[in-house]
Amino acid sequence: MAELHLTNTRIAVVIPCFKVRSFILDVVASIPAYVEKIFVIDDACPEKSGEFVLTNSANPKVEVIFNPVNLGVGGAVMEGYKKAFKEGFQIIVKIDGDGQMDASKIKNFVLPIIHKEADYTKGNRFYNPYFLRNMPKSRLVGNAVLSLVTKLSSGYWNSFDPTNGFTAISSLVLQKLPLERINKRYFFESDILFRLNIIRAVVADIPIDAKYGNEQSNLKISENILPFIKGNAVNFIKRIAYNYYLRNFSLASLQLLFGILLTLFGFFYGLSHWGISELNEPPATAGTVMVAALPIIVGFQLLMSFINYDINTVPRRPLTKILEE
Repeated sequence: MAELHLTNTRIAVVIPCFKVRSFILDVVASIPAYVEKIFVIDDACPEKSGEFVLTNSANPKVEVIFNPVNLGVGGAVMEGYKKAFKEGFQIIVKIDGDGQMDASKIKNFVLPIIHKEADYTKGNRFYNPYFLRNMPKSRLVGNAVLSLVTKLSSGYWNSFDPTNGFTAISSLVLQKLPLERINKRYFFESDILFRLNIIRAVVADIPIDAKYGNEQSNLKISENILPFIKGNAVNFIKRIAYNYYLRNFSLASLQLLFGILLTLFGFFYGLSHWGISELNEPPATAGTVMVAALPIIVGFQLLMSFINYDINTVPRRPLTKILEE
């Protein structure tokens, strides 16, 4: 039954290429037969990966797209998305060209979309702790921290491993996304999650193994840490403003507003009186301590209530199903 669904669905694979000449032919060869088209995006690759594929791959499903200038991995993926959508593909899968992803697992990503259980699927390397032994410790810690931050900014509290590049998306949902506004660099995976939340799409994590070989990551942590922090902070503010104050207003909106105000009041009131007592020596009275502590306690409880509400409002009804009704 699964194979029938796969062969009756138009599926395309997008592979962004930048410095992956040593791996790209094996990746292309590993794509399953039920995939109708393979878009290889040469993102102004200095190794000329696109030309290498054209010269050495006889697969008729392969189409190479050459970006005249480097757009970044996000920009390359968006070019592939646009091309696949224009040609009428129903589901578009994205995998990296460095051989870290097992293409035989593509069916695990597309079947939830075919069955209208999800609009967007993404890999999660953290499901099986056994396979995490292969992940470099710096990546393990970095991904854990980034996952927590992205939960806040995107609103997908049930999702982990946000930078995972193994994804699939329904074309019906893709057309609702502002592709020209999605980040063009390494932040694009996190940014697309934020955009998906705004349109209330359902995101599902798919367990995959953490696989590492001789490939070299093009992601430089030192160069991208600030853009990641800034991007997540901006997306968090935009998501909260849009979902809780522009598109909707609820008890949670008040909990967040008063939680922030009370916590800040208590903090700065207590800080100012602590400074005064340090200068004038007399200790703060019990009343002064309570005036500072009580707003912080109440404010913190309100903020926890808001987060609980936010967690329980993760999109659960697939947008694909709604759009087809």
